[in-house]
Amino acid sequence: MNNKIILIGGGGHCRSCVDIIEQSNSFKIAGVLDIEKKLHNKILGYEIIGTDEDLPVLVQEFKHFFITIGQIHSSDKRVRLYNHLKELKVKLPVIVSPSAYVSKYAEVDEGTIIMHYAVVNANARIGRNCIINTKALIEHDAVIGDHCHISTGAIVNGETNVGQESFIGSNTVIREAITIGNRSIVGAGEKVMKHLPSNSIYTNK
Repeated sequence: MNNKIILIGGGGHCRSCVDIIEQSNSFKIAGVLDIEKKLHNKILGYEIIGTDEDLPVLVQEFKHFFITIGQIHSSDKRVRLYNHLKELKVKLPVIVSPSAYVSKYAEVDEGTIIMHYAVVNANARIGRNCIINTKALIEHDAVIGDHCHISTGAIVNGETNVGQESFIGSNTVIREAITIGNRSIVGAGEKVMKHLPSNSIYTNK
């Protein structure tokens, strides 16, 4: 059972995660958890075997779990699940696409996924339970806090600090050495040229 993993969340982000887990060949997916009305449906061939309420039983059989719920408007559900899984003392691996590049000088914490063609450069630090999405760039010395989603094609330049539980939209460019406060949302396609306080919503749309 040591190389089997349970995924939590059966939506679109889960499908992307399944693809990466299969390609990385580090775990075998034992099943997916979602809401009760989806029980026994399949996600890319993997059965929805239970709900969050089944976690205390499943941890008796499986060691590895991974949160595959997406994050746009709020990180609350991912944070809640992460904290619950930590209470249950399970293992939350780092999952890296074989087509991504993560510098040997970078740090990536537990429960984070680095998706296809993303780049994490030297001395960058990625926190726990993050999504570094397809083609995102995390440049040298950047810091991404816990429970963040850096969306598709976003560019986080060197020495930038993105606070925990933040969302950075697709194709956003953040200038070097910018600080973005905790629980902030930056809309797709934005250019961030100034520091943002916590709880910012930065969009011109």
